[in-house]
Amino acid sequence: MSAPPSPRILVADRDPATARTVAWILREHGYEVHGVPGARALAGALEGFPPDLVLLDTAAGDDDPLRALAALRGDARWRDLPVVVTAADPDDAVVERALASGASDVVRKPFRAGELLARIGVHLRTRNTLARTRRELSGLAAELERAREEAQAGRTLLEIMREVSADLSSEEIYHLLVRRVARALALFRCSVVLARPGDERAVVPAAYDDPGLRNHPLELAKYPEIRVALESGRPVLVPDVLVHPLFAEVREGWRRDGIEPPVRSVIALPFFVDRQQAGVFLLRRSAGEPPLDEQDVAFADAVVKAAVASIQRAHLLELARADNARLAALAQTDPLTGVLNRRALMERLGGELDRARRYGHAVAVLMLDLDFFKQVNDTLGHLVGDAVLRDLGELLRGAVRTADFVARYGGEEFVLVLPETNAEGAVAFADRLRERVASQPFAAGLVTRTLTLSASIGVAVFPAPRIGTVEELLAAADTALYRAKAEGRNRVHH
Repeated sequence: MSAPPSPRILVADRDPATARTVAWILREHGYEVHGVPGARALAGALEGFPPDLVLLDTAAGDDDPLRALAALRGDARWRDLPVVVTAADPDDAVVERALASGASDVVRKPFRAGELLARIGVHLRTRNTLARTRRELSGLAAELERAREEAQAGRTLLEIMREVSADLSSEEIYHLLVRRVARALALFRCSVVLARPGDERAVVPAAYDDPGLRNHPLELAKYPEIRVALESGRPVLVPDVLVHPLFAEVREGWRRDGIEPPVRSVIALPFFVDRQQAGVFLLRRSAGEPPLDEQDVAFADAVVKAAVASIQRAHLLELARADNARLAALAQTDPLTGVLNRRALMERLGGELDRARRYGHAVAVLMLDLDFFKQVNDTLGHLVGDAVLRDLGELLRGAVRTADFVARYGGEEFVLVLPETNAEGAVAFADRLRERVASQPFAAGLVTRTLTLSASIGVAVFPAPRIGTVEELLAAADTALYRAKAEGRNRVHH
């Protein structure tokens, strides 16, 4: 038996470079392609190369393509021919005019190859279904209605693809998909389940029957359809969970626990975003509803496959943003103690002084230095010294308010910034902090005896005479710290 002929696509585009690129992509995917230089050559080309689909380019201010399209729709021979209009950044007006002139779809240029191929495939399948139905059943109302339903499913798929191709997060895409597919297939239960092959637990980021649900944990032992779909990489259809062998063990559990299953038929469609993230699109119908069938599998599978590229793109963007956020945090953090580094301190303190000037409130700075810290390094070693500094950083982070921040200024010196705090409040806080340091055991696990240390703290407050800049405020706190040490250490000076 000879292979069926390749679908024929006529490309009408005045841009030779675009026409060549599109033709190459289509031929690589098994289509027979013929190109013409724009809409004016379309009518003549149709006679010599009767296509299965037309890609018709339109440009801003050029009505020739839409006039040619309207004329084509007026010819009974081409009334059902799918025509996909392509346009650079089409606004709503362009889309409305194209659809009003008889376009089957409007695709944005420059193309995403996967999206273009998916849309072409949908229109060709819709056309073939419609043509086959008319040839074989000519006028039978029931079969014609089925063809219309398939065409509507194709249009629904295209609408979904257009929505998920926008700049959405992966979570937004999941919520959009469960909502649109559930409505298209009249489902009450439709959800996305994120898990990898072999996982015992999964996460549900979106469910149609519970719109407020976010990242709900799920035990996969009760969902054999999800496990099989993930492990096989193929869709799983269970028309009736009460008789299907896949649910034999689950049914035993239902009988043992006296549970009447709320679900009667199930589809589990696997998808893979990358090596780290995979999941299943889970569709379910209850008893009393028509069971899910192969047509439902085909529609939902087409939706999932078309959406995966958008999910992958959103996932990559989210990973990139997370990486950038981590890098930004690392660039501002002291690697030993986990508090801000000196550079971040200068930037954030400058911002606090600007706000203090604008709103007329005070900013207090505490400069803290461990007393006799050099003896720790000299007698116990730098490993213990580093542990002491880490413990101190943790203590200081736990002592401040949310609006406050802590930075390592250098060596064993730390700076605490307290917005909207006057001198009296800053000194009281510094004294409590000094007492906490004195009662804190340091480097536990690295020393054989309890290691306690004391700290001296200098306090300075903005605004004050001769304090107008970040440098002057830090210098005032440093001077106060020097006096605290000169007066005997383990004290606060302002």
